[in-house]
Order: sequence, then structure tokens, then C-alpha cells
Amino acid sequence: MQISDTPSAVRAPTPASSRNEVAVIRKPDAKSAAKETRKDEEKESRGLMARLGKWLERDHSFAPSDILPLFTARLTDVAANRFAKQWSARYAAADAKERRSLLAGLAQASAGLEPRGDQGLRLFRRLYAQAESLRLLVDLRADMLRWRNQVAGLSPLERELEGLLASWFDVGMLELRPINWDSPASLLEKLIQYEAVHEIRSWDELRHRVAEHRRCYAFFHPRMSDVPLIFVEVAFAEQMAGNVQVLLDPQVPPGDPAKARWAIFYSISNTQPGLRGISFGNFLLKRVIDELLRELPRLKGFATLSPIPGFVDWLSKQDGKAMQALLHDKADKQQAQDDAGAGQKWVERLQAAAAGRASDAVQRTGLRLAIQYLKTMKNGQPIDPVARFHLGNGARIERMNWAADCSAKGMAQSCGMMVNYLYELDQLDDNLAQLAAGKPKTGLNLRWL
Repeated sequence: MQISDTPSAVRAPTPASSRNEVAVIRKPDAKSAAKETRKDEEKESRGLMARLGKWLERDHSFAPSDILPLFTARLTDVAANRFAKQWSARYAAADAKERRSLLAGLAQASAGLEPRGDQGLRLFRRLYAQAESLRLLVDLRADMLRWRNQVAGLSPLERELEGLLASWFDVGMLELRPINWDSPASLLEKLIQYEAVHEIRSWDELRHRVAEHRRCYAFFHPRMSDVPLIFVEVAFAEQMAGNVQVLLDPQVPPGDPAKARWAIFYSISNTQPGLRGISFGNFLLKRVIDELLRELPRLKGFATLSPIPGFVDWLSKQDGKAMQALLHDKADKQQAQDDAGAGQKWVERLQAAAAGRASDAVQRTGLRLAIQYLKTMKNGQPIDPVARFHLGNGARIERMNWAADCSAKGMAQSCGMMVNYLYELDQLDDNLAQLAAGKPKTGLNLRWL
């Protein structure tokens, strides 16, 4: 099937020689001739616009019979491959509405495959071969995840594509690269674009993040070499850091990494929604730790300074009965009794305390509530996404930090609190075993909260 990108050619005006032959009988004056010419041009223009309108209004969807060869034809089939290239180019240029329509067409065509076998995989291999880039398929899966509950029959295709991407993005194929101020500007711009934890608001802030006293590492795939798939930002300190505002402040004098004892991972960002569920973040941190130890052998500790993104949402939903089980103080328990909004009131109380001067009792209660949230499990996994990532990598919950991120985002998601996850390489497996038993490992100091 061919798609025309332009309307049909417009017939040329009548040649001047023909008009001259008519003039032998009766030659019009200049004014009349100009008027006739304008009429011809207007008529021609109206015809062109009519054809353009029909072309723009035409249904651009492919029929299932057009799409089926993408699944069924051999990978060497010339016609099917030509159509795959055409489909890929159109998808890449389409807006969200048309992309959804194109995905619906794929789902409709794939629904009739009997037996299905590996024909879904054949579709994606064909598209990859014609696009000569993994970018199309990563974007394709991101859209599938976005619309799989709205487009019938899309889920089987999404699962097949996930399996294929998991093999293509095997950690053995990924390259670890440092990013610094001397990296290409296009790459540095992507750090600003993809930073998901602490917004980078200016080039000066970015320069601070990748300065000589900091480190930034990213995983790249050779077929998407211009895009970092995941990156981690590292600061160095004499002690475990407990306030991200200090780490992010470019006015704080830089320390000497060679004298540091701690490496602090304060921001880890996945950049590709289409690779969700394909885990290589744990490999990133282990590779980075190896690199740091090779460069800075005096380092003794490796920890994160992490947000607690789901805390406020969780706490605000706790009613009086639930809060009585969570609180320790007798007066606080009594006040929460039979109060449907008890959790929300504690959110407001903790946010106000973090923004002002908090008593020791309020701080201690807030930290206790946060650690209880981080230890809460569902379906064998921590409910907090960041905790799920780090505890699933074998780290342990080491320390809670009060008023560690008083930015608008930090207050809205965790009442300003943050957590340190500790990575001890010889304890990772034991910590994972404890997590599998439903009891996330915590540091000794947290037992006093």
C-alpha cells in the first residue's frame, strides 16, 4: 500500500499560444484580458484547495490486510519491509492521537493470528531492522504502556516487546560512561531534561552537579548512544550526608574527593518510560562503586540520600484507627481516636513543623511514621517505589533525616524528610534474603525511634 504525501498534480494553465489563436478573431483589451486571467487563476486555486481538503480529510488508518504481512511475511520479504519502513516513519512523525490509532491497528491485526507463535516478535524485529535504531521500539513500548488499558488487544504485544527489549538491553551490552562539564552540550542538555529527582534549573546548577569534585555516570546502549538510559549523580563527604539542600547549593565550598570517606548517591534517574520493568539500575550502582573504589580507594561508605515520594499520600489516607496503631504517644493516640482525617492532620502538622521549629517529640513521631511507611510491604515488595528499588538491590534503611529537603516538592511528597540507604557490598545478599522474608533490613540506630 502506498501513502501519498502530496495531492495530485495541478493541471497547467492553457498555453499562451492557444490564447493568441483565439485573439485573431477578437482581441480583447488589456483590462479584459487581465480579468480573464484572474478568473482562470482563481478557478485553478479553488480546484487545488478542494483536492488538498479531500487529501487532508482522508482516513489515514491502515486496513488489517495491509498490516498483517508485518507479522506473517518472512523477514526478507521486500514488500513487507518497505511497508514496515513506511509505517515506522509515519509513527515517528505522528501526534498522540494518530499513534494510538496506529497501535490499535497493530492490535487488531495481531488478534487474528492463529497460531500466534513468534509472529509478534517478527513484527518488532522487522520494525527494528527497518528503523536501524532502538529508539522507535522504546517509544513504541512507552505508548503501549500508556494505552494498554484503553486499546483492546494491546497487552499481548506489549508483553512480547518487553521480552525483546529485555534481551536487547541486557546489562552486558550497556556501556558505563562518566559525564562531566567537558561532555557534549547535547548530552548535558539531556541531564537537565531527564533529571527526575532534583530539578536542574540552570546551566550553573548543572555545572555544579558535574564539577570536578562531583561525579556523574550513565549507562548507554550502542544503538542509542546519544541518550543516557539511567544516570546517577554522586557527591563526596566526610560523613554520611543528611541534607540535600547543602549538597545542591553551589555556594557551599567543594571538598576534596581524595580526602572523602563517603560517596553519596543523591539522584538516580531513569530516562526511558519504554524500558520500565527492565532493571539495570542495580548493575549501575555496583559498577559505579567499583569505578569509585578504583579511583578513590580511601572511600569507606556508599549511601544514598533519597526522597520518600509516597509518604504524604500514604499518611493522608490513614484514619483514626490506623493512626492509633502507628502512634506511640498516649495523648496523640487519644486525639486520633474516631477521627477519619487523623492522617491528613498529621501531614499538615509535620509540614508546618519542618518549615518552622519542631519539637523533639514531633520530629521523633514524624521519623517513626516515615520508617513505618518504608517498611510497609504489599505483594512481597515495599510500597514506596524508591525503597523498592534500593532494598531490591540489597541496600538497607540506615538513617532517617528530618527537614532534609524543604523544597516545595520535598514538602509535598514527604514533609521534608529523606532517608539514607546504605550499600555494604558484603551484606547485599543477606539483606535481600531478609527482604524476601518480609522484613526489610534497617540500621541499628533506627531501633531507637
